[in-house]
Amino acid sequence: GIRDVAVTGVQTCALPIEGDVRMRRVIQRLNSCREMPMSNLDEIVDIFELLGDWEQRYQYLVELGEQLPVMPDKLKTESNKVKGCMSRVWVSARRSPDDAGLVQFYGDCDTSIVKGVLALLIQLTDGKTASEVEQLDLDAIFARLNLHEHLSPNRHVGVYGIVDLMKKQARELAAKSRDAA
Repeated sequence: GIRDVAVTGVQTCALPIEGDVRMRRVIQRLNSCREMPMSNLDEIVDIFELLGDWEQRYQYLVELGEQLPVMPDKLKTESNKVKGCMSRVWVSARRSPDDAGLVQFYGDCDTSIVKGVLALLIQLTDGKTASEVEQLDLDAIFARLNLHEHLSPNRHVGVYGIVDLMKKQARELAAKSRDAA
């Protein structure tokens, strides 16, 4: 049988009644998204699979974007603006206050879907080293989340621009750390 399951911030979705452990783990993960950001692509893939249809997945991306911390206006500079994106997108890397070897990002966008993808990318890179940010494989993310079929070619170009800027900024932070040492 099927039952409806309400997940915080996501429209009700139909799930099998059987007590599937993986399904319960994903539901718990969805409900805890506000308190603890995901940093693992496998967790995000689980959620995308659980949501099933693309209307729910788009809604989830929109919610992720809405949860992004506010980016200070002073960081919305030309050097932080993503080139090649039809949306207005800004990304700004900074050192983690807890560990100067780790990178954290601010981000903002004027369109909800791209802002959600930006939030997802920030979740995957926040608290990583510059080397780990550099290793971010956008093609693998697109393939695992099936985004290549559901984002327009213009959005693809923009998302690649976001990742390129994130990697560039992470490299620049690492270089400044080396120069200061």
